[in-house]
Amino acid sequence: MRPLAGIRVVDMSRVLAGPFAGRILSDLGADVVKVEPPEGDISRLWGVNRAGLAGFYTQQNVGKRNVCIDLRAEGGAETVKRLVAEAHVLVENFRPGVMARHGLSFAELCQVNPALVMLSISGFGQEGPDSQRAAYAAVLHGESGWMARAAKIHQQPLQEPYLAVADTNAALHGSIGVLAALRVAETTGHGQHIDIAMLESFLATDEGSQAGLDGGNYTSQGGLVWDGVDGPVLTAGDFRWIWRQLSETHGLADPSPPDADIPAKRAHRTDAINAFLSSFTTRAEMLSALDEANLAWGDIRTTTEAHESPTATHRGSSVEISARDGGTRRVTQTPYRFAGATADSAAVSGVTSDSLAPYLGEHNGEVLAEWLGAGRTEIDALREAGVLVEDEFAAEGRAHRRP
Repeated sequence: MRPLAGIRVVDMSRVLAGPFAGRILSDLGADVVKVEPPEGDISRLWGVNRAGLAGFYTQQNVGKRNVCIDLRAEGGAETVKRLVAEAHVLVENFRPGVMARHGLSFAELCQVNPALVMLSISGFGQEGPDSQRAAYAAVLHGESGWMARAAKIHQQPLQEPYLAVADTNAALHGSIGVLAALRVAETTGHGQHIDIAMLESFLATDEGSQAGLDGGNYTSQGGLVWDGVDGPVLTAGDFRWIWRQLSETHGLADPSPPDADIPAKRAHRTDAINAFLSSFTTRAEMLSALDEANLAWGDIRTTTEAHESPTATHRGSSVEISARDGGTRRVTQTPYRFAGATADSAAVSGVTSDSLAPYLGEHNGEVLAEWLGAGRTEIDALREAGVLVEDEFAAEGRAHRRP
């Protein structure tokens, strides 16, 4: 049994922060139903498209079922309420106030499900001076202080990292909050509304926050990249530590003039380290020298190479699923490895080769029948009323779905 087996989740979120939280809950065993509008999650357009499913959307929504509901149609919001009444968790990342405009605020949903755990992720929180601002990850990378600090440390212009850390941090903190709130709901019968602000999540996860709070300077213990045999190599740790270890272990002489200031001395020592690491005949000899000096090192890999690395391969960090076009495609695996797992790394958590990414509205009838006890007549009526919608791939997807 997976840890969250029996937990039902309504996932009304889109793009990354909310869908990633929903993917985590799904991988841990929850029955996650993505409730999507007729226009679809915009991430359905991102990445390599195979059989009507884009790579980005597949990555964040594999393992979920999909019900497409038009909230603008009469009966749309009421259908969502009925699903929520049968759920344990609701995930949403609309701008604050949007759910309330559809009659789906936490206060209103609690009337149909007092034990509901509702996770709301937004850029700046549900209330406050910036709550109504649009917020994508890049905005929070600037607002959080991260971009300014990185530019100062590296003495480079301001640059966005092209990695949605603010989104994924918020998803991880949100998932932790959901698990804690489920525990409270189980023991008290009372639900919780979890208000996760992307800005606050970033600040809480940023180990450099303490320097800003103390009015001090952040001392980087990050990576330094050197010239190496057959390509660059990265070492982690303070420059002074790296120089000391190499000079004491391998006898590197300091080439700095006696009167050199600190910047000049560092430049001379940098040249000496680069020359030393480039002097080996093979890369294996160079890496052995770093190990001998007790230095942590890393290869500079592409994302593709990272997934093909020995550790990622050994741990099954990605898995092949059906691409729904007769072939397969790979998605990343969530990193939870429980002691109860078997040789199949997904025995307790994660996706399996049988997992699928859902088409828009693919599970309309299935979920409404299973969760609500709805019959064919009712489901057909909701479809005719425009409440239930599906895309052109849904029917074929149902017909060819793996048993």
